[in-house]
Order: sequence, then structure tokens, then C-alpha cells
Amino acid sequence: MEKYQVGCACQGIRIELHYLPSLTYFTALLPFDTVRLEAAEHYGKQSYRNRCYVLTANGIDRLTVPVLNGTHKQSIREVRIDNRQAWPDRHWRCLVTAYSKAPFFEYYADDFERVLRRKWVNLFDLNLELLTLCLQWLGWSKKLQLTETFDKQSVEGFFNAHDQIQVRESIQNGRFYKPVAYQQNFGNVFVPDLSILDLIFCQGPSATDVLKQSRIQ
Repeated sequence: MEKYQVGCACQGIRIELHYLPSLTYFTALLPFDTVRLEAAEHYGKQSYRNRCYVLTANGIDRLTVPVLNGTHKQSIREVRIDNRQAWPDRHWRCLVTAYSKAPFFEYYADDFERVLRRKWVNLFDLNLELLTLCLQWLGWSKKLQLTETFDKQSVEGFFNAHDQIQVRESIQNGRFYKPVAYQQNFGNVFVPDLSILDLIFCQGPSATDVLKQSRIQ
């Protein structure tokens, strides 16, 4: 695997889209101006592509976007959301219950709910819109590109982070993220590497400072 070095000649990072990505994901993006998103890969089950983790009064909760027959042989852009399930209601209720009293929830809640409750058909489109919104909240000017073909090999000029962030294992691999505590909404024990929503709702404009401290140099 490539060594993660900010001082390398890479102009950007190549990575797949996640649903409301983790802090590891954003620390990986941080040093790069260009983000090349995998739009030609196959869907990966049991991954962050359709799930995220947030902190509630009862501990960590997983929010999952249900998909229709998602398989490893299916193109990521063809993966359709199972809208027979009322997943937006479930996600919104969970987030309101968990974060309505967080210091910055009210500043971001309306924009987020509008995106969440659109009639999304494809998982990829939902994830791309949410990533764009989160980057806007952070004040990051990243150039987003979509790949047209999938190549397992490295692309010259781009750091290859494809599939390097695995569900709830990113802390242990120590490639991008080191936990830096910030004030969360529940408990006295800091829970690292949750969805970016946890950090933004709790820290607001200071979120980028936390991510900079959390990035492995």
C-alpha cells in the first residue's frame, strides 16, 4: 500500500463515496485540493457506502440506508435505495433525539433535513450531495471529480485511498486519523471516529481545527 505522506507530489486523492463519512474520511481528504470519487467501482456490502455511526444517549447507533439487491457485481451508480422503508424518518428522528441540544445543531439542521428528505433513487447521488453539503459546512474548497473507469492500480498524481477505510476499523489501522477529543453530547468517555455530523453538530466552525489536529502527519 502507498505510504500516506502530505509532502508527496500527489495533487489529489482517489476514494469511494461514503454515507455521511467518518472523521477518518475527512482527515484523509484534508491535505488534497482534488478528490477523485470512484463512480465506476462495484458496490461493497458491509461498508461505509450506505452506513454511518452517531452517538446517542444509549451509545453508538448505526444509521443504514437500505438498498435494493446491492451486490459486489453491481456498479455503484446503479445501486438503488429501497424507499419502501421509511429510512429518512428513522435517520432524522435519531439525529434530532441525539443532537437537538448540541450547540450547533440548529445552524445546520434545516439544510440537512431538506437533503435527507428528497426522493432519492440512487445511493451514489445521495452520498455525493451529502458530501458536498458537509464540505460546504466545513468551508473546504475541494474539486470533486468522478471516475469513468475503475482501475485497481494507482493513478499518477493521486493518492490511492480506495477501500482503505473499513467499518469501525479505521482507528486501529492508523493511516489517516488519530483520536483528538472534543466535547460530545453524551457521556464522559470520548467516542472517536463517528460520522462527521457528530463533530459538526457539536463543534460547528471549530470542526476543521479538530480535524487538523486529528490528522496523522
